[in-house]
Amino acid sequence: MQLLAVGLNHTTAPVSLREKVAFPADQLGQAVASACAWFGNVGQRAQETAILSTCNRTEIYGASANDGNIDAALDQTAHFVADYHKLSFADLRPYLYALPQDEAVRHAFRVASGLDSMVLGEPQILGQMKDAVRQAEAAGGLGTYLHQMFQRTFAVAKEVRSTTEIGAHSVSMAAAAVRLSQRIFDSLSGQHVLFIGAGEMIDLCITHFAAQHPRSLTVANRTLERAEALAHRFGGRAMRLGELADQLAHFDVVVSCTASSLPIIGLGMVERAVKTRRHKPMFMVDLAVPRDIESEVGRLDDIFLYTVDDLGAAVQIGIENRQSAVAQAEAIIETRVQAFMHWLDSRALVPLIQDLQESSEQLRRAELERARKLLARGEDVDAVLEALSKGLTAKFLHGPQQALHSADAGERARLAQWLPQLFRTRR
Repeated sequence: MQLLAVGLNHTTAPVSLREKVAFPADQLGQAVASACAWFGNVGQRAQETAILSTCNRTEIYGASANDGNIDAALDQTAHFVADYHKLSFADLRPYLYALPQDEAVRHAFRVASGLDSMVLGEPQILGQMKDAVRQAEAAGGLGTYLHQMFQRTFAVAKEVRSTTEIGAHSVSMAAAAVRLSQRIFDSLSGQHVLFIGAGEMIDLCITHFAAQHPRSLTVANRTLERAEALAHRFGGRAMRLGELADQLAHFDVVVSCTASSLPIIGLGMVERAVKTRRHKPMFMVDLAVPRDIESEVGRLDDIFLYTVDDLGAAVQIGIENRQSAVAQAEAIIETRVQAFMHWLDSRALVPLIQDLQESSEQLRRAELERARKLLARGEDVDAVLEALSKGLTAKFLHGPQQALHSADAGERARLAQWLPQLFRTRR
């Protein structure tokens, strides 16, 4: 069975491309089903598929019974993603990487453990991967191989986080956003802060900004109830997303992270807000992929717009302090990769073992039927049992004996070495 991971991430592709190939969380199951159908149509056999899509990466994990032609599989995956998102194959293909077999397993382990994240050791990716696997399973994308790989992936991530200090050394995007805002405003205590969205990332960001005691905190969301629940925890207020155009000018800091497939804040909306603010600076952070804020907004003189890639660069400061934990984590991962590959190799013997068991069962039934007929004719029981045992022994040894007699000298020597181990004989 061939395993393969194909994708792009924050190290191979800019956010402008990552947002175009992102699969919305509520559409992952549908995308998995489409991928399985696509690969089936292009001749992939026994295809298993799962899709992981976050702000930092879009990756497709697969297992198939094909011949392991990596370039062909990479091209087929690129065609699927390009077709699904209505993109140009030529524009997408150069940014994709393909990781076969143990490289795919190692990559999955590293991703779940936070070693391949923009923020080293960040914990969110594990939850995102678990959600992706649940949706893939519900869509019928998982089989024996990917199911086993992901279960081991989650176990490895748990081991890494519980036995190393990789998580202790993580520097969050939220903390980086606060630090960047302090470059624009000496203090956040006098600023009005708006958070757009009500997911986990926004929750983390509110926690960090609230610690700076801003003048006000507001949460805007499509579902007002979720916005109210989150805002209430921090003494803030909530508003509907539909009010954003009229209210944007009141905020000095805007942090956005939604699952919207289209920008929520456009250039025109921000231009009007800047005019109303009389060109007072506004700090904006867009943590969403696809982006919530049109990129053209960053060209305005009084707007300081940072994307997820900008914050990723900021949090890499002090990476040398984390190298000890990274080395420990990598060692754990390498050991677990080898264990999984041993399991995968053993799975290749399953058809052979099944054939041996089937052949043995046929021999057993034939001899048993012969013995029953002899007993039915009134033959002596001891004689029948003796004949049964000799018949079984002779038939089981027929194949190996024939192989020894027909083999050349070199093959005979190898058989002579292996047969005693296979049949547990003493020499």
